[in-house]
Amino acid sequence: MPVSLLAEFGYGGYVSPIKLGVYLVFFVLWFLLVNWVYADTQAVRTKVRFWISLVSASGALSLVVWLFAPFFLIGLLICVVAVGATNLAYAMHRNSLVSDAETVLTPDHFKRIFSREGKRVEKSTVGISFITANNNDVPLPPAKTEESYAYQEACEIFEDAVWRRVSQLSMMPGAEEYSLSYVIDGKLTKQPGRDREDVEQVVYLLKQIADLDTKEKRKPQTGRLYSVVHGTKVAWDLATAGSSAGEQVRLVRYEDKELMSLDDIGLDADQVEALKPLRQRSSGLFLTTAPAKEGVTTTFYALMKNHDPFMNDINTYEKKVTGTLDNVTQQAFSMNDSSGGSYVDQFQTIVRMGSNIIGISDCEDPEAAKIATDAAANQNRMIHVSFEATSTIKALAKWIKLVGEKNMIVDSLVGITNQRLARRLCDECKQPYKPNPKLLKRFHLSPEKAKMFFRQGDIEYDKNGKPMLCEKCQGTGYYGITGIYETIVIDDELREMLKASKTMKDVARAFARANVVTIQDRALQKVIAGVTSINEVVNELAPKAAAKPAVKKKAATKAKPQAKPEEK
Repeated sequence: MPVSLLAEFGYGGYVSPIKLGVYLVFFVLWFLLVNWVYADTQAVRTKVRFWISLVSASGALSLVVWLFAPFFLIGLLICVVAVGATNLAYAMHRNSLVSDAETVLTPDHFKRIFSREGKRVEKSTVGISFITANNNDVPLPPAKTEESYAYQEACEIFEDAVWRRVSQLSMMPGAEEYSLSYVIDGKLTKQPGRDREDVEQVVYLLKQIADLDTKEKRKPQTGRLYSVVHGTKVAWDLATAGSSAGEQVRLVRYEDKELMSLDDIGLDADQVEALKPLRQRSSGLFLTTAPAKEGVTTTFYALMKNHDPFMNDINTYEKKVTGTLDNVTQQAFSMNDSSGGSYVDQFQTIVRMGSNIIGISDCEDPEAAKIATDAAANQNRMIHVSFEATSTIKALAKWIKLVGEKNMIVDSLVGITNQRLARRLCDECKQPYKPNPKLLKRFHLSPEKAKMFFRQGDIEYDKNGKPMLCEKCQGTGYYGITGIYETIVIDDELREMLKASKTMKDVARAFARANVVTIQDRALQKVIAGVTSINEVVNELAPKAAAKPAVKKKAATKAKPQAKPEEK
């Protein structure tokens, strides 16, 4: 009989119940550990037989050694060291295969064990929830799960996005982290990066909520989900696409353009009064134009909404429907509809349906342009057209080039708009200042008319050096967007001048004789009124192609910041 066992028995066959109990407890714990390793190796997809054999052998051998050890405590120590070392080796191996939220025997793991994780998850997500594409509430995941950490991360991202009034959120994958960028009031702003594994879990969660294929990471997918942040429900259009670096994600805040009218989009009072009579017109051609991403669709919808939908049969033909117009038939071009024909064929079908008011957006097709112009000139229809152009003059030139019949266009033309978008200064923190006389001279402004300009307020700091941000604009100095418009309503006198014009310079002179207020003058009026800043006007009206080299130059000379236009 082994010496250690003899030590446990007395002359009367006595066995120490305490030592035997310790031995049995250790055996049970080792048995449970073997079962956990067996299940875990399958879950993390590592070598099941190797690790089970190693953990089982180390435990069995150490238990045998314990029996033969001359002293009970020495045998216990051998068992603890042998089993502990083997399982520590496995823990280090499996931690290298899983995310940080699933690691074991790490500081974070012990923190999760001893903290009230369930209550912490509820506290960190209070006031924040998600709704699926099918309008079902997303339940809070169980604590200490991968889903719960992804849910918390998503709550943090969406809470910040809603608070900052983000209209578009992009996540771009990198080697170790995802880079995040926000579009706030039309301006792109970079945000601190986030751990790649954390964002990948968030993306997986969002794709589940938006009812997308979570296994598909290369092909583009689109869907919709809703966030509810402290009572504010926001719809987000989710788009994912694969790249060589990983899965790209874009979330676009859905804005219901149904609420926009001519009074809401930034038109000056005289422009609104000039455009509202279009509501009574039964025929004519109106061109709504702007550079890319400058709000032309919003204006297009506002003009369509200006017509009475109960007194008129109104149809729109759009490449993508982005807003709802009550009592208006909105049709989108679909390449998948084999029976619908081409883009031009589908538009021709809409025209033949006999609607007296038709809107066609993003029209760049010559055949569609001819059909629209003919309907306005010869079929007693009111036609609204939107497309990209950088000025009213270039818009007219582009339409003439598409259609090819100048006189027919001019005869039917009733108006043109061209626009830009500028951020509105925050009313809570904007600051007045006296503009530089050289700046006034540059823009042909008299000091009497422009006694005061406004700019974004300076950020103040508390005694600890922490910035005290404006509660309304979150320290950006701007709140919301306004349109800056050049509007031209064609009367008989201007129509005759346009017919007589030979070149675009002649068209420009005709507009000048008709006292058309240029978009630059409209922008300066908004600066004087304190609606926006001179910086915004300069940035928006500057040619985009010319602005790109300046950005590169600024990035190359970080030590010397550029002066603001009003400081020059």
